[in-house]
Amino acid sequence: MTRDAVAGARRIVIKLGTRVVTHDDGRLALSRLYSVVEAAAALRRAGRDVLIVSSGAVGLGIEALGFEARPTELADLQACAAVGQSRLMSMYGEGFARLDVVCGQVLLTQSDFDDRDRYLNLRATLLALLRSGVVPVINENDAVATEELRFMPGEERPVFGDNDGLSALVATKLDADLLVLLTDVDGLHARDPRQDPSAPLIHTWERDDVDAGAGTGAGRGGMGSKLAAAQVAARSGCHAVIANGRVDGALRRVLNGDVEGTWFPAASALGARRRWIAFATAPRGVLHLDDGAVRALRERGASLLAAGVRSVDGDFERGDVVELRTMDGAVVGRGMVHCGADAARRWAAGERPDGVRNHHALVHRDQLALEG
Repeated sequence: MTRDAVAGARRIVIKLGTRVVTHDDGRLALSRLYSVVEAAAALRRAGRDVLIVSSGAVGLGIEALGFEARPTELADLQACAAVGQSRLMSMYGEGFARLDVVCGQVLLTQSDFDDRDRYLNLRATLLALLRSGVVPVINENDAVATEELRFMPGEERPVFGDNDGLSALVATKLDADLLVLLTDVDGLHARDPRQDPSAPLIHTWERDDVDAGAGTGAGRGGMGSKLAAAQVAARSGCHAVIANGRVDGALRRVLNGDVEGTWFPAASALGARRRWIAFATAPRGVLHLDDGAVRALRERGASLLAAGVRSVDGDFERGDVVELRTMDGAVVGRGMVHCGADAARRWAAGERPDGVRNHHALVHRDQLALEG
């Protein structure tokens, strides 16, 4: 398969991992950072939209505040982020200014995506920056975000976990044509190259049977998070490439459509609302479905009826997004529920809560986003 679609991308998100923007000793790798700035400025001058999602703020703050190792206390990490974000942004600002390009900082948390009105406002702001010729430089707002966000009793999950997930959300929400994930390995291998140095590099992603364990220790995101981010982008209609940002010219070759790194070809895009349901918001609960309900969703494109729900977890309200799982725990997809958790439990048990009519579905098919 040729990469003409990659070379022709008009809106591009470039994500820089911690290992790309820093040396092994944690110091900022200015030459690599400025090479990305030059590539982004060239894209901007060519009339193409470009957004940068950059890691490295916490590492710069650790160095500036004199910590000998990465702090374990959340408050210390957030203090490092507060110091490092300004330092990182000053590097980007200086680099772009020398090339007569304006950049702007955008700090995000998961809550910016959870609420649809807030997310739409965020999208409008980013699009306004792009129309003005600005290169947004985006990072998770580690200075205020908590490490974990509860969405069900007894369960926790990372806010973003790393900037890989954030970059995929930005790419999908801004209708980007291409997401480039720059890391410190050449791409995705069929097996972990640390365990098997002969493992071949996958140039074009076509299968789901690889061991994606080739992570590194400096940042929060290993190869597994990059694989997940690339798959999210591709499923949303955005091409994705994982490539080595430490290799001279790698980004340029990716943007030229050369065979560099691992390419995830774009699939047919989900609609905007289904993209938000599938990727942007944190699920507030879980509906466990029987086999008949799972078949109806997957094979007939049906709505989810309460009769097919065997149990309900979590505390959610009407209009919240919940996860749909089989009785064995496999994820089926996500959906926006017609009622709150208590009413859903009664409805699934055979009662009819107030306001529910015979033609109502617990999750309408237009509010569903199924896996795969």
